[in-house]
Amino acid sequence: MGKLQGKVAVITGGSSGMGLATAKRYVAEGAYVYITGRRQAELDAAVKAIGSNVTGVRGDISNLADLDRLYETVKAGKGHIDILFANAGIGEFLPIGAITPEHFDQTFGVNVRGTLFTVQKALPLFRDGGSIILTGSIASVKGIPAFGVYSATKAAIRSFVRTWTLELKDRKIRSNVISPGTIDTPILAPLPKEAIAQIVAGVPMARMGESDEIATVAVFLASDDSSFITGIELFVDGGVAQV
Repeated sequence: MGKLQGKVAVITGGSSGMGLATAKRYVAEGAYVYITGRRQAELDAAVKAIGSNVTGVRGDISNLADLDRLYETVKAGKGHIDILFANAGIGEFLPIGAITPEHFDQTFGVNVRGTLFTVQKALPLFRDGGSIILTGSIASVKGIPAFGVYSATKAAIRSFVRTWTLELKDRKIRSNVISPGTIDTPILAPLPKEAIAQIVAGVPMARMGESDEIATVAVFLASDDSSFITGIELFVDGGVAQV
């Protein structure tokens, strides 16, 4: 029997990268998974790749109507949620002096506002004893030039988990953050090889991480293996933010 046998999970940003890898792991461990993505073609391909026990719901977490439609689909299908992996997010490099209101509003609108309402709107469907997992970043604790707005959003994500750990304790719902370092996902595709080499040079383990290495941690935090763990930020970064 899998570690998530009979559980119902929702994964935002589940059509590629870490979200897709986690969805595959959750299904392999016995869960039924709902995944979201903004682009229908990629979402359909992800559902096909996962193969079974999965429903794709197109949507943008910054759009509250899309979130309502997601949870209406879950309610009509399985009726409850045991695990929420709020993984969707965006990031763009802009240095101080070049930051625009549009850049700020979009980044905070998705990463902070969108994540907040992803969780809040899920709570009526959550079964007591469930697990909320947010995707943070080493940027929450590292100074990264031209990445200040994104970094601030991930610091807010970390703060949410501290608060929700206390607010949801009576329902025994655990809240934790996974903070990846540089992970080999499609988002890195536009970067030149020289930039990738520079990033890798700063990693103590001398390589980028893989999406599946995030997925295994997401299984751990979703399962009873982490039954006495809540409120933490778990870095999966090859040591970058630790030394």
